[in-house]
Amino acid sequence: MRNRARSAGLETLPDYELLELFLFRSIPQRDVKPLAKTLLARFGSFSAALAAPEAELLRVECLDAKGRKLRVGAETALDLRALHEAAKRVTLGETRDRTVISSWSALLAYVRVALAHQPREQFRVLFLDRKNQLIADEVMNEGTVDHAPVYPREIMRRALELSSSSVILVHNHPSGDPTPSRADIEMTREVVSAGRALRVEVHDHLIVGRDGVASLKALGLF
Repeated sequence: MRNRARSAGLETLPDYELLELFLFRSIPQRDVKPLAKTLLARFGSFSAALAAPEAELLRVECLDAKGRKLRVGAETALDLRALHEAAKRVTLGETRDRTVISSWSALLAYVRVALAHQPREQFRVLFLDRKNQLIADEVMNEGTVDHAPVYPREIMRRALELSSSSVILVHNHPSGDPTPSRADIEMTREVVSAGRALRVEVHDHLIVGRDGVASLKALGLF
């Protein structure tokens, strides 16, 4: 597989073989293909496997072709989590160095990598300068599987601290469905109202799920 990857290119490998390359680093001298396929089956996709919490990764085990147990150990879990973090930083770099509003596709790619497979709801705010370039991406709150309380005054306080002219709100729906809830819509309108008084514009509120990204602005909800 390694020789084929070198000759034909990594992009030709199916997901389970790409996973094998990383698994073999921490589980050498073993056929790790069954473990790679088990990871994909357990979490549903390559990206979801990389984004899985360490505790969930450590529960994954299977048998190899000889009936011997294969499992995701601490080193393997760290390698997979590191790969996910690298992907986040690559996509964030593509967003940070460009005007966010004109590089919308890069922004959507970043928020999907960062949030689409998070098991708990997380609310983040992208703080932008007058040129709509990213100043900071900060987690404002983390919650349960279906709720992360957010306070408009805290968002605006932080915007003023960073001298931010505008913000983009982002949170995830662990259920996978990015459809805005009534609470999402009401909270967004509260933040917009608070920002208007301080001349901090809310460009959008993006809701991220495994099924896609919903824009409250595009949906005409504020």
